[in-house]
Amino acid sequence: MVDETVAIQQSKVRSYRDLRVWQAGMDLAEACYVLTKRFPKDELFGKTAQIRRAATSVPANIAEGYGRNSRGEYGQFLRIAQGSLKELDTHLLLSTRIGLLVPAETRSILEECDHLGRMLHRLIRSLQAA
Repeated sequence: MVDETVAIQQSKVRSYRDLRVWQAGMDLAEACYVLTKRFPKDELFGKTAQIRRAATSVPANIAEGYGRNSRGEYGQFLRIAQGSLKELDTHLLLSTRIGLLVPAETRSILEECDHLGRMLHRLIRSLQAA
């Protein structure tokens, strides 16, 4: 995988939409929306809303950070995205524990969370090193 920061410096990335980390975040958010469509209606303002909000927050913070004026601010928004990702992970695990999801449904999406977390970590480290 090409380091996102190197790609930015080489002007291959013209928008946050070109970042693979943002694209992965969007894919994850979409998967969470699909997954929560099957939740009971009485969870609409509970787990459904919490999972969707946390999932949406990840790519939104990546995008917002990309549009900031400094590497420091960008890094801060990437760390917020990491926090939202951990929040999402927790909501998915709890949803499994309380029977809203079965482990087979949760496994692949948790793997996506782990992969995206590693991508964010690498991007943050590369921003700090630059």
